Amino acid sequence: MSRADGNGRDERTGPAEQAGPAARTTPGPRSAAPAAPGPSAGDGSLRRTRPSPLWALGLFRSELVTVFRRWRTLALLGVLAAVPLLIGIAVRIETGDGGSAGGGGGGGPAFIAQITNNGLFLVFTALAATLPLFLPMAVGVVAGDAIAGEANAGTLRYLLVAPAGRTRLLLAKFTAVLAFCLVATVTVAVSALAAGALLFPLGEVTLISGTTISLGEGLLRALAVAVAVAASLTGIAALGLFISTLTNSGIAAMAATVGLLITVQIVNTIPQLDAVHPYLFPHYWLSFADLLRAPVYWEDLLRNLGLQALYAAVFGSVAWARFSNRDITV
Repeated sequence: MSRADGNGRDERTGPAEQAGPAARTTPGPRSAAPAAPGPSAGDGSLRRTRPSPLWALGLFRSELVTVFRRWRTLALLGVLAAVPLLIGIAVRIETGDGGSAGGGGGGGPAFIAQITNNGLFLVFTALAATLPLFLPMAVGVVAGDAIAGEANAGTLRYLLVAPAGRTRLLLAKFTAVLAFCLVATVTVAVSALAAGALLFPLGEVTLISGTTISLGEGLLRALAVAVAVAASLTGIAALGLFISTLTNSGIAAMAATVGLLITVQIVNTIPQLDAVHPYLFPHYWLSFADLLRAPVYWEDLLRNLGLQALYAAVFGSVAWARFSNRDITV
């Protein structure tokens, strides 16, 4: 059946028209086209699936606030800040009667014998003392609690309701852990610099190679050392984040990360296992001392950075694979 419209074209009618609008919306190749420009179908879903960069920045800021508001994090930073002060006081007491730091027998952390001549060496001593255990343990606690702590508290499911998605959420948490690595290292360095300036004289710095540099250049070297130490913690951060995706218990994830750290440290000291030492993440941690040479020895420093990047890539990838397929029930 047909009729002519006002323009002379035939407009065919039939059972579909007589049945009402529901029958005329049969899916076809072009049936979805009119709905695309609509604000309710297009714009809203696009905002949910593609958050703006500012929204992602807000997610990262929220993770930073969450990490540094916890009493546990503040307590860890307090302990790290106290270590250089204790070392400085111990050296000051020991050398108060004219003795030498370390008892003259070469004991104690690296650079401890130079502290009495220049308080800037307390920065290097404190970083050398905290890097094998205190700093990585603090990072392991924060990284291990990143995902498992949210799951244990029941907030992980609500975080995933937001338009960020699992990948962006995991990246935000990993970036927040890396920020903690830097803040923790700077906390040790600043505390050591303040204690060294109060307890010992500051002046020109004599490097390991025997070259003397100005105090300003020595401060720049200290900053470079702090950045190198923070970068050395990238591997344990990625490893802790991966372990955090395996369990819903924050305590279990933190204990497993710290336990693995201690195990790897023990393995790294066994001479019979020297073949695997170059592949362990803490093996090149003390290579930051090469920044105190003139010229700087870059070989071990670059090996350390490459090894940390490898651990971050491998364990970051398996953490993403685990987290993206994880069934979030709490």
